[in-house]
Amino acid sequence: MIVKKDFAAENLIASFLTCVKDDPRICSTHISLYTSLIYILQKNEFKTPVYFYRNDLIPFCKISGSATFHRRLKELEGFGYIKYQPSFNHSVGSKVEFLVMS
Repeated sequence: MIVKKDFAAENLIASFLTCVKDDPRICSTHISLYTSLIYILQKNEFKTPVYFYRNDLIPFCKISGSATFHRRLKELEGFGYIKYQPSFNHSVGSKVEFLVMS
């Protein structure tokens, strides 16, 4: 299920943190990347999906390595926290949708 536009960022962060507290696969870079994506969602007035460029997200999540950045995105998708679609087109950003966690 995809998150609704009116779902507050605070609720999204709270539900994410509640889920990851017992998930041993999650590390600090996952959390920083996820919260950075929520920031972009909030800046876009909760319009989903979120389109982004890596260079716009790096200053917020503090992940300097491109390989680490993409690995963490793919892991968040594999763990069921986001739906991620990379873009190989320089004029269109990569796409992320937030999945509702229970």
